Order: sequence, then C-alpha cells, then structure tokens
Amino acid sequence: MGNLTSQIFSNIYLNELDQFIKHTLKIKYYIRYTDDFVIVHHNKTYLLKIKEKISEFLENNLKLSLHPNKVQLRKYKQGTDFLGYVTLPKARVLRTKTKRRISKKLRYRVHQFKKGEINEQKLLQSFNSYLGVLTHANCYGLEQKLRHKFWEWINEA
Repeated sequence: MGNLTSQIFSNIYLNELDQFIKHTLKIKYYIRYTDDFVIVHHNKTYLLKIKEKISEFLENNLKLSLHPNKVQLRKYKQGTDFLGYVTLPKARVLRTKTKRRISKKLRYRVHQFKKGEINEQKLLQSFNSYLGVLTHANCYGLEQKLRHKFWEWINEA
C-alpha cells in the first residue's frame, strides 16, 4: 500500500484485526504496518493454529485473505523480514532488494540533478533520507560505500 490514503485506510480497516489478535487471541508479540504483520512465538504448532484463526477472522469479518506465498514460518535465528529490514537475533540488516533499490534510486537522483531537473537541496534531501534508512540497521559499511558511490556519481562526466 503505497500512498498515504491507502495507509490510513488500512489502519482503520485492519483495526478490527489488531483488536482480535491482541484481545481475543491474546498474542503478545505482534506488530503490523499497513497490510504487513509479524507474530513471534516459540511454538510452531501454536503459530499454525493462530494462522488458521486469523485467516478465518479475515475471511469472515473483513472479506480479506492471507496471501499464500507471503505467509512464512521461520526460526528466529533465520531472521524476520519486515519493512525492508531483516531482524536477526543480534542485528538488523537491510534486505538485499532494499539495498539495490536505494542505490538505483540515489543514482537516478544524481542523474536528475546533473540534468537540472532537481536542485542541490532536493538531491541532498534524498541522499540524507537514504542515509536515515541505514541508521535503523547495522549498515556502517554500506553507509560508507553509499557515501563513496554518491560522490563518485556526482563527479563522473
């Protein structure tokens, strides 16, 4: 759900799901952002039962369904992929796809700047925004690499 209206709508519409998960199912470790959510529990059998209950609730109450290819049961040590990051037991890293997207978009912003389509302020706002994304993960090396590439792209003919 890309635009702000969709995000607001999903928060209003899925509030019933939040209440069901928190108060009826009494799930302690649950987080949702728009239409993506994660539930953490140590028991696989329990998670499978909960998945069925959530699926039934969505279909019966909200006329929605869980996407079969997007529901995953994973061991905690494998990490949880959520909102562009993979959270591991002792670290949070950027998803590979997110790294590529940031690099591609930043390079395009440099291209726009060189063509005069955006000014220096807009370019630096984009650059700082991407650096901000990196601060939420263990990405010091990636941050340094991105800074280097940014100045390399700026200075290439």
